[in-house]
Amino acid sequence: MTDNPRFALREITLFERPVTLRLPFRFGVVTLTECPQAFARVRIETADGASHWGASAELMAPKWFDKNLALSNEENFAQLRAVLRLAHGAYLSDSTPASAFGHFSRHHDAVMAAAAARSFNPLLASYGPALIDRAVLDALCRAQGVSFYTAMTSNLPGLGNARSEFADLDIDAFLAQRSPAPSIEARHTVGLLDAISAGDLAKRVGDGLPETLEDVIAAHGHRYFKLKVSGQVAADLARLEAIAAVLDGLSDPYFISLDGNEQYQDAAGVAELVVGIRGRSALARLWASTLFIEQPIARKLALDTDLRDAPLGKPVIIDESDGELDTFVVARARGYAGVSSKTCKGLYKSVLNAARCAAWNREEGGAPRYFMSAEDLTTQAGLSVQQDLALVNLLSITHVERNGHHYVNGMAALPAAEQGAFLAAHPDLYERSHGAVRLKIAQGRIEIGSLACIGYASAAMPDFAAMQEIGPA
Repeated sequence: MTDNPRFALREITLFERPVTLRLPFRFGVVTLTECPQAFARVRIETADGASHWGASAELMAPKWFDKNLALSNEENFAQLRAVLRLAHGAYLSDSTPASAFGHFSRHHDAVMAAAAARSFNPLLASYGPALIDRAVLDALCRAQGVSFYTAMTSNLPGLGNARSEFADLDIDAFLAQRSPAPSIEARHTVGLLDAISAGDLAKRVGDGLPETLEDVIAAHGHRYFKLKVSGQVAADLARLEAIAAVLDGLSDPYFISLDGNEQYQDAAGVAELVVGIRGRSALARLWASTLFIEQPIARKLALDTDLRDAPLGKPVIIDESDGELDTFVVARARGYAGVSSKTCKGLYKSVLNAARCAAWNREEGGAPRYFMSAEDLTTQAGLSVQQDLALVNLLSITHVERNGHHYVNGMAALPAAEQGAFLAAHPDLYERSHGAVRLKIAQGRIEIGSLACIGYASAAMPDFAAMQEIGPA
């Protein structure tokens, strides 16, 4: 294995295929029933002239990257295709060899500027490079014959070079200290439309899979949960009481995060919810079990809001506000304690922010005040969920929000050969049940030992021939 090997990018092909949800999922301002999943396939050429392929995948979620209500879901999809094309053009514009991180660093600022010129916000702009960077790293791992974990702990991509944001973080030492685990806790999302118990269902889907929170716990044994709140205090308190009535029946401890999804305009609105929760005895255990509050304030206001004296009682993290490489630095100065890791925002940004947490905690005496959470964006079975799980595991995060497996019927819509290939390559991660290959969760945990394979966490590849190519605009 060569330190920070340099290589040229020779081909990038973008694809998509449709994803239909078995249950509607409401987050923030949108109720999602279907959307495309994007794929990137990259060919690199190493110094010896050999070619190697890599790939990645990510859902094209509407009303998350850009929550402008004037835009339709189709217009959001068009935005995401546009930033993929911007990144595609940028990464292929320079054939000079560079390290994996060098390719990211070379194009990051130009892609962000080009996206801004089209009135795309930084979070949206990051989607294109995030997808291509993972495919590039996958190709590099295969070229070197190493796993993602081996590549990252030895800093094979060359993180830190030529980017001032990484200065003084000792990225090499941070990465060398990572020790991936063989399994991880799954934090189940309870969306705003999700049924809590059977009495909440007007009609069952009837596919044999869990439909209510009670069903999910019975089937998978979760101990970690992510609860969406709407910004309507009375309605939120009533819903949280219904959820607590189920969770408080668990004999073992449980843990939750509260996701505000940008539904509040200021800290006072969040504090009103907190006061309401604390004032209800039925929510006492739920509040004691709450780990953090996620992005409660709208992104346009969040970083102008000082939370240092806000009476919230729990640490608050940013998610949708995390658009730039230095956003977490700004958020820390405003009193935010954490930031989310999401592969759709970029794997290098996640590593950067995790290294910041470690450095800041050392500066303040070693207590884990600053932290990263691991959040989903309905990642789908296959490359998407595997690469996300591997990144989270690398960063020593012990639980991760998972919801894609609940709202989508596993790999049921995919070719049988593709399903079989992923199951054979990752039998700890998947199972075949109810007519399809799907993510396997037992006792609330996901077994991920097989992700330590050659490549970026996948020993199988999707069927690109069954997809539609995303061509020029």
